[in-house]
Amino acid sequence: MSGEQKQKKVALIASQGTLDWCYPPLIMASAAASMDMEVKMFYTFYGLPVLTKNFTAKVAPATNPAMPMKMPFGPKWFQNINWPMPNLLTGLVPGFESVATGLMKKTFKNNGVATVEELRDLCMEIGVEFLACQMTVDVFGYQKEDFIEGVTFAGAAAFMDYASEADVQLFT
Repeated sequence: MSGEQKQKKVALIASQGTLDWCYPPLIMASAAASMDMEVKMFYTFYGLPVLTKNFTAKVAPATNPAMPMKMPFGPKWFQNINWPMPNLLTGLVPGFESVATGLMKKTFKNNGVATVEELRDLCMEIGVEFLACQMTVDVFGYQKEDFIEGVTFAGAAAFMDYASEADVQLFT
């Protein structure tokens, strides 16, 4: 970075923890960091578990009725069908969330997409700073030892101080 050009800053708030909502902030953070931007991610509410040691991302098809589902197996014509997942099916079929999660993870794997844990580790390796919302940690009863190594615990005011100077602010 030249002396004339200041490093751009990116502030991301991650408030969701389902499999489909874990990816966007991690992808944006890793892209920004790889472009030599300073990145801080503030994990709060349901996004906070992404920073825990025993996190397992799941799909929540009942909360996303527009979610198309493609099958990660079978002949190509079968894999190319978009299977709309109606709320009736997702709400009434026991275990459907687990099936949908397994299918989405298999689809990601078949297409060479990194897992959430791999993306999280990559982000840390390239300098993304993960901030755990201290209020959410307290309210949800987490202990600091529940989290992966390298997480910073901070309040909203500390993050807002950073975000107020950031060139890019995103909420997910």
